[in-house]
Amino acid sequence: MIIKNASLDIVCGITSRLPETALPEFAFAGKSNVGKSSLINALISRKSLARTSSEPGKTQTINFYKVECRLRAGETSESWDREMYYVDLPGYGYAKVSRQERDKWGVMIEKYLNQSKQLLDVFLLVDIRHEPTANDRQMFQWIAANGYRPVVIATKLDKINRSQVAGQVKLLRKELGMGKEDLLIPFSAQTKDGREQIWDYVQKRLTS
Repeated sequence: MIIKNASLDIVCGITSRLPETALPEFAFAGKSNVGKSSLINALISRKSLARTSSEPGKTQTINFYKVECRLRAGETSESWDREMYYVDLPGYGYAKVSRQERDKWGVMIEKYLNQSKQLLDVFLLVDIRHEPTANDRQMFQWIAANGYRPVVIATKLDKINRSQVAGQVKLLRKELGMGKEDLLIPFSAQTKDGREQIWDYVQKRLTS
């Protein structure tokens, strides 16, 4: 996959009406500070289109990033252009935000999952270094209850030793209640490990 262009196209707040887009959508969910913006920037080959912040809980909107890409058919020279949206959902689990505010974000996310007609997949980001939180487990179950099988992205891969990866992946799969058919991809925004696997998955979904 070659990224030709990417831009922040739609920003949807708590009181905004959700857009009815005509393009396939891939949504990204995860707790605050798990690295959603860094992942999106890596996937669109841009350094700072999705705004990262040292202050968790800052993203309070649903952000639609329009992505124009060129897909390639295996080792052949054949290629074709496609457009899609990467949808950045508000982070959850940030304790310094009021319970009322967190509830509003939850309503936004649930409304989006229920109403989007173009949503193909939801990527759930978790920190590979730690056991999933109660919020992570709840979000996994919530996404599944809305008719999707979450694709789990285990971020911050560069923060652990290679010898720890298999054990942490096994722990995450067990604690989240993942099935054998469910996909988990370890990822590092620093080294870009895992990016090609995510791109391959997105291309497969766009062409299936």
